[in-house]
Amino acid sequence: QVQLVESGGGLVQPGGSLRLSCAASGFTFSSYGMSWVRQAPGKGLEWVSDINSGGGSTYYADSVKGRITISRDNAKNTLYLQMNSLKPEDTAVYYCAKIIGTTRGEYDYWGQGTQVTVSS
Repeated sequence: QVQLVESGGGLVQPGGSLRLSCAASGFTFSSYGMSWVRQAPGKGLEWVSDINSGGGSTYYADSVKGRITISRDNAKNTLYLQMNSLKPEDTAVYYCAKIIGTTRGEYDYWGQGTQVTVSS
């Protein structure tokens, strides 16, 4: 029933920009915080960003702070990740995830991921 579907990934040159989207369904999207998590080739999962249910509070990993903006449109049940000044080390599969209750760092649902490749 719960579905999270990422889109917007692709190949981009260093310094370029991408906007990822996550379409949510099967739950009351506006009641839950959401996260973006990524996995680079051969690496473990790395938390990227959080946003609270109303969109008024955001949190970022040091590795992306200043280059990435998380946002949401609750009327459209959609989560976004605007990525600017992309670096090769940003290459990863990006997942959106639903936060359990208000406990940041714990997730009960994940999307299938979208590939972001930063290369010249």
